[in-house]
Amino acid sequence: GSEMDLNSYLSEVSREAHIDDLMCYELAVELDKRDPLKHLRDEFHYPKMKTIPHVDYSLVNEDDDSVYMCGNSLGLMLKSTRKYMDIQFEKWANMGVCGHTEDPLPWAHCDETVTEGIAKLVGAEPSEVALMNGLTVNMHILLTAFYKPTKNRHKILLESKAFPSDHYAVESQIRLKGFTVEDSMMCMEPRKDEDCLRIEDILSVIEREGDSIAVIVFSGLQYYTGQLFDIETITKAGHKKGCIVGWNLAHAFANVPLSLHKWDVDFACWCTYKYGSSGAGGLAGAFVHSKYNGDKRERMVGWWAHKADTRFIMDNKLELDDGAAGYRISNPPMMLVVPLQAFLEVMSKTSLEELRKKSILLTGYLEFLISHHLSPNSSTGKAKKVQCSIMTPSDPKQRGCQLSLKFNVDIAQVFEELTKRGVVVDKRYPNVIRVTPVHLYNSFRDAHRFVEALLDSLDKIENLK
Repeated sequence: GSEMDLNSYLSEVSREAHIDDLMCYELAVELDKRDPLKHLRDEFHYPKMKTIPHVDYSLVNEDDDSVYMCGNSLGLMLKSTRKYMDIQFEKWANMGVCGHTEDPLPWAHCDETVTEGIAKLVGAEPSEVALMNGLTVNMHILLTAFYKPTKNRHKILLESKAFPSDHYAVESQIRLKGFTVEDSMMCMEPRKDEDCLRIEDILSVIEREGDSIAVIVFSGLQYYTGQLFDIETITKAGHKKGCIVGWNLAHAFANVPLSLHKWDVDFACWCTYKYGSSGAGGLAGAFVHSKYNGDKRERMVGWWAHKADTRFIMDNKLELDDGAAGYRISNPPMMLVVPLQAFLEVMSKTSLEELRKKSILLTGYLEFLISHHLSPNSSTGKAKKVQCSIMTPSDPKQRGCQLSLKFNVDIAQVFEELTKRGVVVDKRYPNVIRVTPVHLYNSFRDAHRFVEALLDSLDKIENLK
């Protein structure tokens, strides 16, 4: 398994570099030296200790890089985004409305310049992808078109503890269609004392209840636990029972490789401001499988769903565009397309497959350090009264970059101590801190510095008790 791969890689590197202690900082330095993607960090603005709020400068050196482990929440800004933004501001300043049709990046169809690159990242044909709105808006647009409940088939299946926005979207769609949440919303719980869902349990629920399920809508990667679901297997099982299967890929997009077309996914949506570094509230994506091309299903419609070549005849006779483009409603926001342009330019220097390889090692290394120091059966004796366990599956095939750490003390305390030490992570109640080394810009040294800061923080909390 990959745990073996990581261990043998660490042993090999430490042997070649004459390092005895696998826990030491020198090993992290050595791993960074060998990282073929380390140059990509220079493409991003990486925050310094002194520019992060609430840092205690008696504990850190303010000129050091912070320990930014929060790309799962908001990706770091690409340096080139500012440059591309300025070009468009100049254009707007100099030519006003004429910017709609003039290069570079004519605004009237600016979304189409990035559609192909984004489609590649989700394993889709360009005609299957539209970039528009925010994630939940797209979820509503797609559910409006694909959730067609009948007397016997009216349920929507999702995971319990789904992201609140998805949960609310599903509730409201059920009510809008005249059904009740009590009857029609199925939230799948993990087994007692487990955090993650088992694939066999998901499949047996689909097998047992599938005839009454209209739509299955899971998250590809669970925001709270960090679990990556087997999208292909779940989609196939749903189809076998006649269900439509859609996915929220907020935490999977640009994190792990996806093959939406090949996996025969019906619809999907995602945001791009996490691993796609498109900025807060960045432009979201939607996928509709090409098997639905030309199936004029009822949906929410605006003028941007009209075929481009006759859109401006303005005769109010709708000619619906084929594919995902026929689900667009409003014209594209130029300012939200620009950061994606910058992101795709950096992605063209690597591939999601290469990034995934690094990610498996990097997140594995972080897990290795945390487990060594803090797992209840740790031999080093660091695991004292304050305990930390990893909620995210250990199997790399069932996770992406993120690890969700669970504590037996108040996470607000842990979070506060980490923050003082220049660590940027996020807390999710009741008891999780999410730590995410992002393959594009985080280093093995970042992982090591995080664990040092965590141990220091936990010591501090223990002494306060």
